[in-house]
Amino acid sequence: MHVSLTSLPRPGGRNEDFAIASPECAVVLDGAGTPNGLPTGCVHGVAWFAQRLGTLLHREAVESGRDLARCLSTSIEGTAKLHQATCDVGSPFSPSATVAVLRSRGQDVEWLVLGDAVLVLDDGREPEVVTDQRLARVASEERAALRTAGRGLRGELAAHTALVEAERAIRNRPGGYWVAAAEPEAADEALMGRMPIAQLERAALLTDGAARFVDTFALGTWPTCLEVLEHHGTANLIGQVRDAERSDIDLERWPRSKTHDDATVIFARF
Repeated sequence: MHVSLTSLPRPGGRNEDFAIASPECAVVLDGAGTPNGLPTGCVHGVAWFAQRLGTLLHREAVESGRDLARCLSTSIEGTAKLHQATCDVGSPFSPSATVAVLRSRGQDVEWLVLGDAVLVLDDGREPEVVTDQRLARVASEERAALRTAGRGLRGELAAHTALVEAERAIRNRPGGYWVAAAEPEAADEALMGRMPIAQLERAALLTDGAARFVDTFALGTWPTCLEVLEHHGTANLIGQVRDAERSDIDLERWPRSKTHDDATVIFARF
């Protein structure tokens, strides 16, 4: 597969997304940050975690030949071992990430999605969109409180903190939601599939910051998104997202938890 990628931090911030791609495999991770003041138990930070996990996962997927869930499980365990001597990897506020993987293997293309990363598969008809929205279905009261909190006030920070605390209390637990943190068994909860490579024309892997193009700002449909990526490039898509974010600094037209987000997209052609 032929791949192109762009990964940009939110303006003024450090990029907590991570992307890595080769002709055989593409990997996108979206590291989960926390509001200022919440202890994470990790001295390294979310960006470090996403980079280490993504690098291990890509290597496992390319070199091991095992199914993608086992590759992810091994990578989660390996990343935890890298910092368990210095950090509280068992803390619910320790770094975590959503994951999307696409791998070309023999005559097939295999994929895995854990968390609300987005994978779009286009066979020339209606694109298939794969994402896990279990996180969006938890902590509904705290999520509603954040939407009504005063923008730019301390009340907004308090509401965001309350939401994160409620979410992390059920992270990687039955009835909650699943992401890549320090529990290898979370890989068993990933969405997975495969299809003949001859049937797939193009694909995209996006963090939720880039998926705002469709999900938040409705700048186009998923077929439109693929057309932008093919004809104008990955940076153009993120640029359109940034323009929309800047046009709604007060979060009034498009309610969301933060003005800007890290944005990453990989586009693959077959």
